[in-house]
Amino acid sequence: MQDHLGACDVVIPCRDEAAALPLVLRDLPAGLRPIVVDNGSTDGTADVARELGARVVHEARPGYGAAVHAGIEAATAEYVGVIDGDDSMRLVDLLPLLDAVRDGGVTMAVGRRRPVARGVWPWHARAGTLALATWIRRSSGFGIHDLAPMRVCRRQDLLDLDVRDRRFGYPLELMVKASRAGWTVRELDIDYRPRAAGTRSKVSGSVKGTARVVQDFAKVLR
Repeated sequence: MQDHLGACDVVIPCRDEAAALPLVLRDLPAGLRPIVVDNGSTDGTADVARELGARVVHEARPGYGAAVHAGIEAATAEYVGVIDGDDSMRLVDLLPLLDAVRDGGVTMAVGRRRPVARGVWPWHARAGTLALATWIRRSSGFGIHDLAPMRVCRRQDLLDLDVRDRRFGYPLELMVKASRAGWTVRELDIDYRPRAAGTRSKVSGSVKGTARVVQDFAKVLR
């Protein structure tokens, strides 16, 4: 572990994001090492990721949580970040979060999405996020307004937290367990941009997709 001290592995869960990855991985900041987790893609996502120099991990079980967990297990650096693979966020915006954990005395730093244009964040997805973030603030004391679509913490801290959800309830369970474990969390604004052309969100791309996520969240809160 010592040879990786201070570096940050970045887990990028992907399903059919071949068109987005060249944009996600362009201008990769020094010290960030991408781990692309291919979660059942049929469009050559894994091949594109390898060509771009990313490490590729395959996770056969479908689900955001399954992909993230596979990437965390594959990581070797002291610090680990997570970012979506659709180019709606930029890797460079992960650096202030990494600094906050490395130097700022917090257990985890998370991104708060700030849309750069109208229509970037569909109303149904935004409303669901708002409701859940409000619940987290009131029940945990974490001053957050988003569900940590981008985040950084120490890898071992995350493994010790033992998040079990393997679907879309993963971020919510993460926050609930982090609160119970006494973690400190800092939220920083990040740009939220239109996802790459030719790709579609599995979550916010439709009301049905958002409803499926809400069902996963409800299971965590039971």
